[in-house]
Amino acid sequence: MELSKVKITFAVAFTTIAGYLLAKGSIDTGLILPTIGIFLLACGSSALNHFQDADRDKLMLRTMNRPIPSGKISRKDAVIVAIVLSLAGATLIYVGSNIIGLQLGLLALIWYNGIYTPMKRKTAFAVIPGSVIGAIPPVVGWVAGGGSVTDPQVVLLAFFFFIWQVPHFWLLMLKYGKEYVEAGYPSITQVYSEQSIRSMIFLWTFATAATALMLPLFGIIETHIITIIILLSVIWLLYIFSGLLRNQTTKINPFFYFMRINYFVLAVIIALMIDPLIK
Repeated sequence: MELSKVKITFAVAFTTIAGYLLAKGSIDTGLILPTIGIFLLACGSSALNHFQDADRDKLMLRTMNRPIPSGKISRKDAVIVAIVLSLAGATLIYVGSNIIGLQLGLLALIWYNGIYTPMKRKTAFAVIPGSVIGAIPPVVGWVAGGGSVTDPQVVLLAFFFFIWQVPHFWLLMLKYGKEYVEAGYPSITQVYSEQSIRSMIFLWTFATAATALMLPLFGIIETHIITIIILLSVIWLLYIFSGLLRNQTTKINPFFYFMRINYFVLAVIIALMIDPLIK
C-alpha cells in the first residue's frame, strides 16, 4: 500500500467515477472495471516512481522511510509489483471501456514515469506539464461512460483537474523546498521569492476557481443546488487564499492552504458525482 501511494490513487479513482457518471448520466456496473483499472494502473505507476526516485528519496527527511530507501522492499521486487499492477490495470481498463480508454491510461503512465519523473530533476517547472497526468483519469471515465474525447465538456473537465495541481504542488514546495534542493531537485523556491510564489499560487488558485465556475456554464453541472454549492465553495476558496496576498509580510503555514485546496477539489469531485444522479 505504501508503494502504491493509495491515498493518491484512491483520489484518482474517484475522478474516474465522476467522469463516468457525467457521461453516462446514471450509475451502473459499467463503472466498476474502468475504475478499478485506473486505480491499479495508478498504483503500478506509483510503484515504478518509487523505483525511479529511490536514490533521491533516501536524501529527504519526508521520503527516507519510503519502502525502497528504508529497505522494506528491494528495487527488483518493487519493479515486479509495478509491472503486475500496471498490466492488471491496463487489462481492466481495456475490458471495461475500449481501446481509447486503454490508450489514455497508458498515456498517463508514460507521461508520469517517462516524462514528468525525469523532468522534475531538470526544471523547477516540471509540475506544469506534469499536471496533464491528473487530467487523464476523468477522461477515461468519460470514455467508458460512452462519451468522446473531443466533447467540449470533457475538455473543460480535464482542464479543471489539470490546473488545480499547480498551486497544490507549489504549496508543497513552500513547505519542503529546502529538502528538495538538498536532495538535488530544482525548486521554485530557488527561482522566486516567497512573496512572488505566494502571488503565483493565488493566481493559479483563482484560475482553478474560475474553471470550477465554468462547469455549470458548459452544462457539466446542471442542477441548481449543485451549482450553488460550487459557487459557495469558490467564494470560500478565494477568501481563504486571499490570505496569501493580505499577509505578505507574515509567515504562513503552507500545509494549511494545501489542505484547503484539497478540500475544495474533493467537494467539486463529490458534486460532479452527485449532479447526474439527482438531475
